Amino acid sequence: MSDLTLGSLFDGSGGFPLGGMLAGIKPLWSSEIAPFPIRVTEKRLPNVRHYGDISKLNGADLSIAGKRSGLLGARSSLFFEAVRIIKEMRGVTNGKYPRYIVWENVLGALSSNKGEDFRCVLEEICKITDKSADVPRPPKWQNSGTIVGDSSSLVWRVLDARFWGVPQRRKRIFLVADLNARGAGKILFESEGVSAYSAGGFRAWQRTASAAENRSRAAGGAALVFENHAQDARITGPLDIAPTVSASYGTGGNNQPLVLNCYDVRFTSEGTKNVRANVYKTDTARTLDCSENSPDRNQGGLAVVSYGIGRAAFNQGKNALYSVTVERETEPTIVAKGPGAVAVPNIGSFDVDYIVRRLAPTECALLQGFPDWWCVGLETDEPSNKEIERWRRIFEEHRAAVGKVSKPKTDRQIVKWLKKPHSDSAEYKLWGNGVALPCVFFVLAGIAWYDSDNKLWECLYTSDVDNSPALS
Repeated sequence: MSDLTLGSLFDGSGGFPLGGMLAGIKPLWSSEIAPFPIRVTEKRLPNVRHYGDISKLNGADLSIAGKRSGLLGARSSLFFEAVRIIKEMRGVTNGKYPRYIVWENVLGALSSNKGEDFRCVLEEICKITDKSADVPRPPKWQNSGTIVGDSSSLVWRVLDARFWGVPQRRKRIFLVADLNARGAGKILFESEGVSAYSAGGFRAWQRTASAAENRSRAAGGAALVFENHAQDARITGPLDIAPTVSASYGTGGNNQPLVLNCYDVRFTSEGTKNVRANVYKTDTARTLDCSENSPDRNQGGLAVVSYGIGRAAFNQGKNALYSVTVERETEPTIVAKGPGAVAVPNIGSFDVDYIVRRLAPTECALLQGFPDWWCVGLETDEPSNKEIERWRRIFEEHRAAVGKVSKPKTDRQIVKWLKKPHSDSAEYKLWGNGVALPCVFFVLAGIAWYDSDNKLWECLYTSDVDNSPALS
């Protein structure tokens, strides 16, 4: 492991701390306000210190600080809070830390407010090291770009998760800034193939992590990462390794194999003609379409259509095409009911109206590249008074931050939640708002590679200068 350390703002599912560990970077602390994500990451990464509301953090000493308004209203003013914390941290370390910044956001941030919002993001980050920085706005922001100063650099690049080790279409902007040198471009554009990351290596790690019986355990602030986009769609899509839906697993309620078809659903306005034209078969999940100006515009999702076939027909292999017996899918945990249900089965001799179901939360975890047990084992059967008091503060801070008119949780409600904090809806939201782990791993591995390579050359150069007359 390198001597790089990491702090994570808007931590969510814990993707940046976990990605840092995979890249050899030690995660030290994180900031998050939502109770369920905090519960997950404190269980999975117990050595990472958790802080709450970012607006109350002081980068100089990570203590109480004042609030401040900013970009795009209350939610996006959090971006300026992140910049403030970075400036405060660098102020007390004489500009040494954090050296690297990683910012992740939805693709629509490039076009939001006609591109002005992204221009403000770039300019504010540039002003961390150059107060006079002025970033002009082009007619259209491209999917990648570079800004290089005298002693700092900033690059951005759109990464689609389907090309980095997981079977879902999820485009996100990744911005990397090297505040002390011109290395950002090397990190984001030249590290592939030379850093610790590879798609094959990541998938091997995912298989190992999914098979492991033991739960994840985590191993001075050189890197800081954050993402502050609004809530995304729930993660949906096909998966070729999830045992809950694999035909080879065969547990469709009555121990029947499951056959999957996946359809991309592109929603249209009410009254639009030929709506069926917006539903088509696909093998990759489209979780979010940000083709218009709003970064959090949800244009559609993906429906998984499943049906069971008889064991005898399944054992016939390809010959089953001529004697298929379709049976009713009875597994209640994976069939969409209520508002989420699109169709119900109408089983005949061969004609079937297929069941449309949600992806299980475990499948969502795997689609994001996380271990399937990331949200398992969160319970505390007998919470102490100290724990109850701590969680009372967490719930109250979250209630105040989101601005909802609701009553504070009672101690009895908190104890009940700690005994069973998990719910499918909470986990769906966690993954919908989370990051695709392989993309994070790629970026952070690039930082670790560049930082290590830089230090190696500095060491060799210093050694040669000291000992070699030819170079002195």
